[in-house]
Amino acid sequence: MHETVALIERRIEERKLTLHSVVNVAKLVNMQTDEDLFASVATCDIINIDGMGVVWGARILGHNVSERVAGVDLFGQLLCLSAARGYPVFLLGAAPDVVHRVAQVCTERYMGLRLAGYHHGYFWDDEAALVEKIRRSGARLVFVAITSPKKENFINRWKHELGVDFVMGVGGAFDVIAGRVRRAPKWIQRCGLEWLFRVAQEPRRMWRRYLYSNARFALMVGRARLAASRGQA
Repeated sequence: MHETVALIERRIEERKLTLHSVVNVAKLVNMQTDEDLFASVATCDIINIDGMGVVWGARILGHNVSERVAGVDLFGQLLCLSAARGYPVFLLGAAPDVVHRVAQVCTERYMGLRLAGYHHGYFWDDEAALVEKIRRSGARLVFVAITSPKKENFINRWKHELGVDFVMGVGGAFDVIAGRVRRAPKWIQRCGLEWLFRVAQEPRRMWRRYLYSNARFALMVGRARLAASRGQA
């Protein structure tokens, strides 16, 4: 986490456009068949692992992964940084009442935070107008809370027109900040069962998604491990 924040701060100070993304089990599974999503993630300058399943899968395949960097936690770290450094931020996504509440909470929680603006996530009939609004806002950082793959593809499509230094997709972070969704306790997060906690809150919407993506990811890791073992033989 501290390495990620330090790198982002350095790139913002240097006015280098930086695209950030996180990958979890579901996103990695979808990237196998969604070429646009794969391209949108692959073009990012910084990619963090958000999800213990991916951490464990990477370690099984011999990669040295020290920890996960949860998107909602990084979001908070960057708001703290922005408040301290005077970077204006723009909040994009979620329902109108949710993003309005997030704007209130963030300005109260992070003293000195400069909010360049905010907008809900229902703008698809005129994306160019929304992009122009962001560009004129003077924001240095933009946080996009829209479902995948829409947010990744939106960021990749308009990255050079936004006129900002940093763009990050934060998924369901706005719902957490607004108090619509509860985060799992720390011990559940460490055990890698945060997905199960989420299913318990929204069983009808989530159970099929996690059942498919978790099973598919386990198969992907198993095949990769088997292929690596055969290559070493």
